[in-house]
Amino acid sequence: MVMEPQYVDNVNMTTERPYHHGNLRAALIEAGLQALEQTDANDLSLRAIAREVGVSANAAYRHFADKQGLLSAMAAEGFRRFSAAQREALQSSPNDSGTPCSAAAGHAYIAFAQAHPALFRLMFGHLFSEHRDPELLTESMGAFQALVATSAQDMGVEPGDERALVTAIARWSLVHGLSHLLLDGQLAMFGDRVERLVSQVMGMQQTITPPALTIKRKPAARP
Repeated sequence: MVMEPQYVDNVNMTTERPYHHGNLRAALIEAGLQALEQTDANDLSLRAIAREVGVSANAAYRHFADKQGLLSAMAAEGFRRFSAAQREALQSSPNDSGTPCSAAAGHAYIAFAQAHPALFRLMFGHLFSEHRDPELLTESMGAFQALVATSAQDMGVEPGDERALVTAIARWSLVHGLSHLLLDGQLAMFGDRVERLVSQVMGMQQTITPPALTIKRKPAARP
């Protein structure tokens, strides 16, 4: 008679690297992020990730209904790490240098995309897909609100001021587009000039100013 593999707390004891600690969801996400560095997101398998962690597929399915659920959680974790990198860049930027906060944030944005290209594509590709979930929306919106706050600080206005929002979107468009041009190799034609050109383009963030806001007034009542 063929004996089935025995599981204890959903851990396959026949694996070489059994899962020992309690936060399986976090372990699956971390394993997925590591696999993403070597494999395209479309080729990732939740069952394979479970095997990598050392648990049964059923144990993984208790945390994620399918692969799309895992990818959404990975994208949400990406935004958490992205936000942490932004905060670190702002904290390490000298406050008395006279350099706007957006400069440090912008360079950190591009550095994150360059260091984690597959994750960067997953984050923004999955954000606007049909599989987005509340956790992903919360983390991505938190990252965007930080961008708005940075623009507001540079402008000397409150984060709720619409001018800060318009400026944040304009700056985001510039740095996000530039990140993708670099990732896709579209600027490789410029050779060793790329780094200098990128710095010059990044400097254009400071020239972005929103148009004067138009206050809509109610038409005067007829006598």
